[in-house]
Amino acid sequence: MLDISFGLIIMTAVIFFILVAVLNGWLYRPLLNFMQEREESIRKDMEDANKNSSGSTKLLQEADEIIAKAKAEAASIKNEIINEAKEYANRVIEEKKEELAKEYESFKIKLKEDEENIKNTLLSQTPLFKEAIKAKFSKLQ
Repeated sequence: MLDISFGLIIMTAVIFFILVAVLNGWLYRPLLNFMQEREESIRKDMEDANKNSSGSTKLLQEADEIIAKAKAEAASIKNEIINEAKEYANRVIEEKKEELAKEYESFKIKLKEDEENIKNTLLSQTPLFKEAIKAKFSKLQ
């Protein structure tokens, strides 16, 4: 039947344990150490990523603040420029109004002078017109 050799079983067991010890020293322990180092490296990278994420969030907030300040400054500069332009336009309008008022006054004076000249001319020629009208009436009768 079956021939079982205890020497062969013991020899196989000894070789098996030697093989397990050799594989444990050369393969399993370095593999486990590598896996632990890799796990530690991944954990450290995740921590760094979280730190960078919080740092980038902080930088993003700072950038938003800078942009908001820049927008506010641009709006104030725009308002200043608009106000300066309005003031300049008002000054120009006032100067033009004063100039036109002066021109109007000089025009009124010239018009009065012309009116006086025409009135004087007509008054000086009134006797001639009277003579001409009398002559016309006398021709009609």
